[in-house]
Amino acid sequence: MIAANGFAQGVIDVHSHIITPEFVSALETEGRVMDEGFPLPKYNVENHLRWMDEAGVETSVLTLAAPQPSSAEMVRKTNEAAARIKKEHPGRFLFCAALPLPDVSKAIEEVKYALDVLKADGIKLATNVNGQYLGAPELDTLFSVLNERKAVVILHPHRPEPVNKQVMQQTPLAMQEYLSETTRAVSNMISRNVLARYNNIKVIVPHCGAYLPLAIPRMKSLTPVMQANKMVGEIDYDANLRALYYDLAGAHSPEVIRMLLTITTPDHLFYGSDYPYVAPQVLTQSLARMKDYLSKEPDLAPFKEMILWKNAKWLLEQMAVRTDRRKAISSHRHSKHDCPHC
Repeated sequence: MIAANGFAQGVIDVHSHIITPEFVSALETEGRVMDEGFPLPKYNVENHLRWMDEAGVETSVLTLAAPQPSSAEMVRKTNEAAARIKKEHPGRFLFCAALPLPDVSKAIEEVKYALDVLKADGIKLATNVNGQYLGAPELDTLFSVLNERKAVVILHPHRPEPVNKQVMQQTPLAMQEYLSETTRAVSNMISRNVLARYNNIKVIVPHCGAYLPLAIPRMKSLTPVMQANKMVGEIDYDANLRALYYDLAGAHSPEVIRMLLTITTPDHLFYGSDYPYVAPQVLTQSLARMKDYLSKEPDLAPFKEMILWKNAKWLLEQMAVRTDRRKAISSHRHSKHDCPHC
C-alpha cells in the first residue's frame, strides 16, 4: 500500500543497487570490470520488481554499485537512469545519487543537480575513491554543502586503496574487507568530528554496521592516549553517533541487532537487501527469517515495524520535505526576480 506522499507502508529496502548496461560497458572499455574482485551481477528493473513483489518489499532505494566510474559523465548518466526508474515506477523506487569524486568541485555540482533537478532522495558516497577516504580534509567543502542541504547519505564500501592483491584473491573483498573498509571510513570521519560538525547530515552505514560495535568502544578507550600524544583532538562521540543509521543487509540476526543497539537506538535501524548481489530466493528467505525473529524475540518485537519500514519512511520523508521546501523557496525567488514591480 502506497501512502499519498508516495512512501511505502510496506517493507522499505534502503540497500539495493542499479547496474546499467552503459556502466558495465564503460568498465569493460577501461578494463575495470573485475576491480572489486568479482563480476557485476546482471540487473534489470523487471526482475527487481518481480523479487520485490515476491518478498513483500514495497519500495527499494537504488544506489550505484562499485567500482566508482572514472568519468563524471558516466556518474551523471547513472543518476539520470535511476531518476527515470523512480519516475516510471512511482512509490516502488527511490534513489541516492552517486558523485564524481575525487573531484570535489564536480561532486558539489552533481549534488545540486541530483537534488534539485533529478529529485534524488539522498546521496551515495563510496568509502574511498582512488585513496581519497571519507573524513579527508579536502572533503569538508562537500560535507558543508551536504549539511546545508540536510542530506541523507548512504555509504557503501569500495575496494580499499592500496589493496593487497594476494589477500584479495584468497579472501574476496565481500567476505571481510568490505566490513573493514566501512569501519575505516566511518572511524576516519568520527576522528575528525565530521559528523558532529556537519550535524544536519544523516548517514546510513551498510552491512549491519560493519565492525563499528567493536571499534567504537576501542576508539573511546584510546582517545585520551592519542590526545596526550597530540595525535587527535577532541572527539564528540555522542554527536557523531547520533548522525549514524544502519542497514541490516548481509548477515543479520538477533545477536547482530543487539550488538548494534550498544552503539545506537532502535529508530536508527533499517532493512536492507543488497539486491542484486544475492540470489533472489536467498533474499526472500532472509527477509522471512528477519520477520520471524522480530516477531518472536521479546526484546526486539516492539521494533519490528520500525526496522522493516517506519524508520526509513520517517528519514526519507524528512529529505522529501526539505527538497520540497527548497523548491518552493527557489520558485519564490524566481517569481520575485521575474516580477516587474519587485
